[in-house]
Amino acid sequence: MLSHGVLEMRRDMSGGRTIMDLITEQYVSTFCKEHNILDSLEEFKKFEHFSAYVVFRREHADTIDTHDVLTGDDSLPSSSGGSDTGIDSIGILVNGTLVVDTDELNEQIKRPGKLDVTFLFIQSEISPHFDSAKIITFGSGVRDFFRSTPTLPRSPRVVELSAMRKMIYDEAVRFKAHNPICKLFHVTTGTWNEDPHPVAARDQVRLALVDTGLFSQVIFEPMGATTIQDLYRRTQSSIKAEFDFLNRVTVQPKITGVSSAYLGFVPWAEFKNVIMDSAGNIMRGLFFDNVRDFQGWNKVNSEIGETLKSKDRDRFVLMNNGLTIITRELNTVGDRFYMEDYQIVNGCQTSNVLFEERALLSEQSVTIPIRVIHTTDDNIINSIVKAANWQTSVTEQQLYALQEFPRQLEAFFPAFPEPARMYYERRSGQYDFLTNIERTRVISATNTIRSYAAMFLDEPHRTIRNYSAIWAKVSSGIFAKGHKMDAYHVAAFAYYKLDTMLRAKKLPPEYKLARFQMLLALRCIINPELPPKPKNKKMEAYCKKIRNVLVDSIQCENAFLGAAAVISKLLGKKFDRDTIHSPAFTKSITDKLLDTKTIP
Repeated sequence: MLSHGVLEMRRDMSGGRTIMDLITEQYVSTFCKEHNILDSLEEFKKFEHFSAYVVFRREHADTIDTHDVLTGDDSLPSSSGGSDTGIDSIGILVNGTLVVDTDELNEQIKRPGKLDVTFLFIQSEISPHFDSAKIITFGSGVRDFFRSTPTLPRSPRVVELSAMRKMIYDEAVRFKAHNPICKLFHVTTGTWNEDPHPVAARDQVRLALVDTGLFSQVIFEPMGATTIQDLYRRTQSSIKAEFDFLNRVTVQPKITGVSSAYLGFVPWAEFKNVIMDSAGNIMRGLFFDNVRDFQGWNKVNSEIGETLKSKDRDRFVLMNNGLTIITRELNTVGDRFYMEDYQIVNGCQTSNVLFEERALLSEQSVTIPIRVIHTTDDNIINSIVKAANWQTSVTEQQLYALQEFPRQLEAFFPAFPEPARMYYERRSGQYDFLTNIERTRVISATNTIRSYAAMFLDEPHRTIRNYSAIWAKVSSGIFAKGHKMDAYHVAAFAYYKLDTMLRAKKLPPEYKLARFQMLLALRCIINPELPPKPKNKKMEAYCKKIRNVLVDSIQCENAFLGAAAVISKLLGKKFDRDTIHSPAFTKSITDKLLDTKTIP
């Protein structure tokens, strides 16, 4: 009789092949369905996607496309003997952002300030045990990745990532107080039980990397079935935290629409539980309701940092205005507070500076003023967010663009019938805990803005290489009051449909490099007239014509194949990154496909 124990391994009756335990197998299956991972893929490939997802979600928090971090090609029949150097996934975090190509890395490098870098490496194995030889092979591959002259064959993706590694170390003088961090994860479906041989192999790999002198810290974490199951469950729930809140007062009298509210002070020992996850990373998704992301070491933040470094750090509580936390769920047991689905709506800069300087802080050396507000009333939440951000130097237009317009998109996208339904991710991971949602239909703010700029502003060349120029248009040319939301929806929907075709191999993978140029070409093919102004009511009909093509699978596929043919003809045989991301190439697309007619 088959045991249903968590770690009981099943065996394929046809060949005795060890496969995953029942729970991991179910989690992998569910993940692949939700994320449109091809059912035809071999099990080890599915497990590579799954492993990458759960590890990167813990280390990075934001939703990722696992195709961006895998080193191999899904179409290859086997992982053995390949040229991925024993590494199944590689991620590079620069200042908290996952950079997946040289253009995105350049975008980070050209920004002023220091560079905070973390390299992530994953090796995934469907195996009931941890194999010392594979751990050594994994370590050798990581070590080889950092060599100027490699000794191991490399896949095209590893070659590109290694070039990015060189770009980073060429900027070594800008490293923020320490060298990059290197993290390795050896993931299996077995159990890590501290057997001496795998332990020795792990320690050997870690010490060899430490000896290179390239890193401030090297972490090697083996992960078995129970660990990855727990990580996957965490991706399915909203953000949670618990902390002791001893020094507090309850706001009285009761406020209509607010279940409870508290004012008080918490020491760093407790506050770190609010902003840091179990891996010791700051949870960047907590600050999505702030108008401004962390501004780095500007004058104000540098002064906060100097206070924390000084012998007078105990005065911090008197010099800081504190933070406002809004939580949708709150339970208290004595002085212990349990929050779920919460946001820090005022205090992004303070939280990040405290995190950056955490090595200087003893458990009780710094006290932070906080407000905790428990409410599910969106009107109250919006008013608090607006008031909190209004106290900083932002314009009414910026507040609207970064608060009101995204909330409208959040409601607008899923209002369409099933074929065209999309989900705008205003807060990172907000749809993770909802069932029956196809995760590839969830689109981030960044990709929504990029898709809109490509399709309706004729600026696909800036979507990757100069995204900051596009972001500068937010509140004026993008997310502006009065803009018809249809254009944002159809751009996001087109991005999803193109991504689906790329995943299904209906287009060669090189077209991903030109995906935003493809969106512009698609618009011009379906509707070769200039689009109406973004506030013009005619925009709705203009977008409806495009949407009608996208919801029809045959018409949609033909339209994208036509767009691909145009891109291919204009590029010739070589998909050159510099050519694709040039204004001249954008102009060649519109010159070929657009009529000169202008819609008023």
